[in-house]
Amino acid sequence: MKGKPDISIILPCFNPPLNWDKIILESFSTLSTAFSDKSLELIIVNDGTDKNQIKEEIRFLKNEIDTFTFAEHTENKGKGSAIRTGVNLAKGDFIIYTDIDFPYTVKSIQDLYSTSLSNCDVVLGHRDTSYYSHTPWARKVISKSLRFSLKTLLKLPTDDSQCGLKGFNQKGKEVFLQTKIDRFLFDLEFIKLASKNRLNVQNCEVQLKEGVVFSKVNIKILLREGLNFVKIFFR
Repeated sequence: MKGKPDISIILPCFNPPLNWDKIILESFSTLSTAFSDKSLELIIVNDGTDKNQIKEEIRFLKNEIDTFTFAEHTENKGKGSAIRTGVNLAKGDFIIYTDIDFPYTVKSIQDLYSTSLSNCDVVLGHRDTSYYSHTPWARKVISKSLRFSLKTLLKLPTDDSQCGLKGFNQKGKEVFLQTKIDRFLFDLEFIKLASKNRLNVQNCEVQLKEGVVFSKVNIKILLREGLNFVKIFFR
């Protein structure tokens, strides 16, 4: 690829699942075909995984994808921190971030980008009610409670801040890099900052791929994020 890419795809990486490099190559290749008239770059940020555990996979991706960039944190800082590192490196006019296993359908990513073309600065993936049929009980309770809080307390342009698929233009990038939260509620902080800065924020309904497996909720992280929620509320 010569020149500036049209779209940057950012993936945070921490203790990735088996065959994650093959999953990424297949997903990125499918995306490149779907966006045949656009140039794509892929950025992976290793957030503290022992480099010796993933060096073969990184070498494989570098050999297979010409537009691949790899960055890393020597210690685990959190998903928000990893994505900020990726966003700072991104050269694309439009930036999309999602999870290492590419859990959302290609159509969802296409729809996200299409929504951005209507003079939109930030596009937020929004999961419909079928999402809850895939989730463990604890995650379901947390998600629904947060959605209720977003509607009644923060009055933000979405009730699904934690959807792991979002995109934004250069105005959105500038605001995203102002976030400070390193772990899970960085999404919520970004949305509030985008709203505060009067960016054009739109929702886009997205769908999970079949067979997506969710990780367990860490209670210690959950308690810490409760404090971050209070910080966001008063920011």
